[in-house]
Amino acid sequence: MELKILEYELTVCKVADIGEVNMNSGVFFLGKTEEEISFVCKTEDTPENTLERQDGWRGFRVQGVLDFSLVGILSRLSGILAENNISIFAVSTFNTDYILVKEESFEKAMAVLTAAGYEMSL
Repeated sequence: MELKILEYELTVCKVADIGEVNMNSGVFFLGKTEEEISFVCKTEDTPENTLERQDGWRGFRVQGVLDFSLVGILSRLSGILAENNISIFAVSTFNTDYILVKEESFEKAMAVLTAAGYEMSL
C-alpha cells in the first residue's frame, strides 16, 4: 500500500464558531459535535482566535480511493505506529484516511512504516 507524504505542516485546533474558518483555504478538515468544533489545517491557515491549538503535525495520506468494504487499513497503520510509541491523530474522508504524527516523530514513523512494507511517495 502506498502512503503519500503531505509536504506541509499542520495544526490541530478548536474554534468557537465555524464562521472563524476560512472555507476557501487549501487543505482542511472540520469536525463538529455537540461538544466542540475541531479544525485541522495547514499551519499558515490557522484562524487567529482559536480556543486551543497544537502546531507541529505532519501527515500521510493513504493513496487511492478506499472502498467501504475494506477492513483494517487504519487499524494496521495505527497499530504499527503504536508498537513504536508514536502517537497519531487520524482523519478519514469519504475517499481515504489520513494519519498525522507530531513533527518530532515523523522520520521514525516513515522508517517503521517503510520497514512494514508501506511505500512512501511525495
